[in-house]
Amino acid sequence: MSEISVPNPQQELNLKKLELSALLEITQAINANFPEGALYKIYRFTLLAQLQIQRLTLYVRDENWHCKVCAGTDQDFTKVPLPDEMLQVKEITKISKLPVERKWRCFDTVIPILHNGKVLAFVLIGKIEKYSSNLDALNFIQTISNIMLVAIENHRMARQRLAQESIRREIEIAREVQSMLFPKSLPNDRDVAIHASYIPHSSIGGDYYDFIEIDADQFLFCVADVSGKGVPASLLMSNFQAGLRTILRQNSDLSTVVSELNNLIYRNAIAEKFITTFVAIYNRSTRELCYVNAGHNAPILLYEDNSHMLLNEGCTMLGVFDVLPFMNVGKVHVPEKSVVLCYTDGLTEVFDANEAEFGVEGTINFLRRNRFLSSKMLHLQLLREINLYNEEATFNDDITLLSCRFK
Repeated sequence: MSEISVPNPQQELNLKKLELSALLEITQAINANFPEGALYKIYRFTLLAQLQIQRLTLYVRDENWHCKVCAGTDQDFTKVPLPDEMLQVKEITKISKLPVERKWRCFDTVIPILHNGKVLAFVLIGKIEKYSSNLDALNFIQTISNIMLVAIENHRMARQRLAQESIRREIEIAREVQSMLFPKSLPNDRDVAIHASYIPHSSIGGDYYDFIEIDADQFLFCVADVSGKGVPASLLMSNFQAGLRTILRQNSDLSTVVSELNNLIYRNAIAEKFITTFVAIYNRSTRELCYVNAGHNAPILLYEDNSHMLLNEGCTMLGVFDVLPFMNVGKVHVPEKSVVLCYTDGLTEVFDANEAEFGVEGTINFLRRNRFLSSKMLHLQLLREINLYNEEATFNDDITLLSCRFK
């Protein structure tokens, strides 16, 4: 009769002590919030030194599979991808049962580490000599690996949440800064009535409008659009507004104002951003409107008889050239009961089911039909019109409207 090996009670007790010691070391490191790299080092030491495992490799999945621990092997597995056959393993499996290349035969067993039905990692180990029962050893390795990897996963998710919260707060601050750029009130007096509407496509848009009193007779109004969206666009737009107001205090010559703004944007633009803008100064006494259209959508000047003019004199967009290659200041007399509508391209670049653009013509036709509405209702109806232009349409850009009624 063959002898039946009886486990040595003292040996079993010693192993349990080692397991408890290993478990304690790992949990203390986790509770101390050690960085991921330090946890892997402690894990490696625990399995190699305390449990005396000779060969050990740990593959962990974040976005892709990466070898985080490799010890006791001739091959550097940090540069070797896991074979597809191993990726299918869902329970503790002998390597000899898998159709894998010879280099993987230096390991005896692959142990998948699962959490909520998802495989987090694979532990590959050589033969274990110290345990009387291999199954006990494998189960313990699986348990201690699971504890550590779930902790690392939880820490990673917590860091992601903190990062997302930080980004959310940054966006909130940028949105608050952006809202502060817009004028708190717009005039509605004996000469003019100005009304503006702003509909951002994302939480932080790249559109901007402004109204600035220059003196008793003159005021400036403008609409602008920064390329791109988000925090960089918001920062550049705040730079634009600060620059405009500073320059305007020193000089109200429109050609000089726009040239100085271009120089400012060229020096401060982030990641090749640029700005299109329409800037105009109106003189209440002479009824003259001077304007510069810097690569922006041409505002519509609608006369009382429903004829119109597009305000497109100007220069190129700002921030592209250090010196603007050309500059034209448009000048136009504005009769009574005329309306100027300024807008950004989010208004006109809406398409119907047949891919026909709402465009400038659609906007002009709308103005002719609805010019006697109040400014607020005019904006609301125009936004409703482009919304209905295609019921499936969604706005792909910010929309800014600024209308100026000349009495």
